[in-house]
Amino acid sequence: MDYSILEPLIRESRNQCNEGKVASYIPELSKVSGDLLGITVHEVGKDPVTAGECMPKFTLQSISKVFALLLALIDRGEQQVFEKVGMEPTGDMYNSLMKLEIVTPGKPFNPMINAGAITVTSFIEGDNVNERFERILSFIQKLSGDDSIYYNEKVYHSENHTAHRNRALAHLLKDNGILEGDVEEHLEVYFKQCAIETSCTNLARMGMILANGGKDPETSEQLIPKRYVQIAKTFMITCGMYNASGEFAIEAGIPAKSGVSGGILAVAPNMGIGVIGPALDRKGNSIAGIRLLTRLSEEWDLTIF
Repeated sequence: MDYSILEPLIRESRNQCNEGKVASYIPELSKVSGDLLGITVHEVGKDPVTAGECMPKFTLQSISKVFALLLALIDRGEQQVFEKVGMEPTGDMYNSLMKLEIVTPGKPFNPMINAGAITVTSFIEGDNVNERFERILSFIQKLSGDDSIYYNEKVYHSENHTAHRNRALAHLLKDNGILEGDVEEHLEVYFKQCAIETSCTNLARMGMILANGGKDPETSEQLIPKRYVQIAKTFMITCGMYNASGEFAIEAGIPAKSGVSGGILAVAPNMGIGVIGPALDRKGNSIAGIRLLTRLSEEWDLTIF
């Protein structure tokens, strides 16, 4: 791959930043500059390459849904998870309540929307909130190769204090018989997983593991069953960019998952990609990050289709 094109593509894509806005509904996220844009590319068997202005750390937010799903599948298997969570795109915003009321049996359409992600998180095993969160954290640390990863307590508390819609989703799921157990405990785990801090380099390595079928090329250890990696990547291509997933699949043609911190995890053939661009479009995706990945896919012919 010609890595020399990364910086020119970043300069070109950064022009999109002024058309987006940094997330403000979680107050802590609004403190970051919307002009930042950076990328790390990690090919299987090679060292990662970084370009642009990668923030040292940013919170995973909805990117964590991919890894919570993988861990829930490892813990509970496909049948139990998908009995409660569907496999279809919604076409709605990621925090919509509508289909939980109007579509029978009232279960979330997929694991990449908030209702589905909260349900998935409830499947992660552990005797209490701390054990369950520590299992998610350890899983992400292992995939990223970085034991220093932890969660941002300020972002967690900021989200916990303002998450009225997520609480409404969780209580509706409880009323529908989808969410079992204590609602507040499930939400605590969910908010903490969203507040886990990583870097572009961490994201790219995690994406590289997924690109390699769940196997760590450094140790040859199968960290995730290949079948579950296939499931996760399919959800990323169909639902990972919220209700812009179809457009992104056509334009870039690679599995990706975004978060409202401005991060994007992408899985291309034989490589993982981590992007940070905090300025978001109206659908909650990094506006310059989408442009950057689309242009990179064009230049490197990354599409899986």
